[in-house]
Amino acid sequence: SRVPQADGTYEKETGAKINWQKFDGGADVIAAIASGSIDIGYVGSSPLAAAASRELPIETIYVVGLISDAEALAVKNITKPEDLKGKKIATPFVSTAHYSLLTALKHWKVDPKSVQILNLRPPEIAAAWERGDIDGAYVWDPVLAQLKKSGSVLATSADVAKWGGPTFDAWIVSRKFAEAHPEVVTGFVKVTGAAYASYLANPDSWN
Repeated sequence: SRVPQADGTYEKETGAKINWQKFDGGADVIAAIASGSIDIGYVGSSPLAAAASRELPIETIYVVGLISDAEALAVKNITKPEDLKGKKIATPFVSTAHYSLLTALKHWKVDPKSVQILNLRPPEIAAAWERGDIDGAYVWDPVLAQLKKSGSVLATSADVAKWGGPTFDAWIVSRKFAEAHPEVVTGFVKVTGAAYASYLANPDSWN
C-alpha cells in the first residue's frame, strides 16, 4: 500500500486530504487512534488483540495477511536456541515480534526468564546492535535487514506460525471516524484491496 500512498491514489479515491504519519510500532498506533490523533492505522495482530481486550472503539477494515518472513529473530554469535540463555534480546513490547519471540522460546523450551528480554523500539534496536549492547533482536524491516548484514536468523515468523503462533497485519479505523465518514473508509479499503490484488496477480511488475 506504499505505492498508492506515494502516487496519491488514496486521496483521489477517498476525496480526503491525508496526513501520513510514521510510527515505530503498533502499540503507538493504537494509542494514537484511541486518543483521536489519527483516524486510520496499520498494526499487527498482537497490539490489535490488546486493544480488543481493552474494548477500545476500533474496527478492523482490512486484514493484510500473515507476517511470515517479514519479522525474524536475528542474532550474533548464537547458533542454537539454548545459546539464548543469559543473552540480551531486544523487541518492541506488545508487538507481533514480542509475541513471536515468546512463542519461539516456548517452542524451544527456553524459559523467558532465563533470557534478558529488553523493550526497545526499532530505531533503538538498530543503535544497540551497532554498539554491541544486545546479542539479538526480534524485529521487522528495515531494521531486520540491517541486522541480517552482520548477524544470522534463528527463526522467522513463518517458523513461529508453523509452531502454532501465526501473526498478521491489518488496517484499522476508529469507530467514531468510520461512523462519521463511511465513504472515506470504503474508498480506503477499495484502494488497499486493488493494490494487493495487483501485486498478487503480477509480483514482478512491482519490483
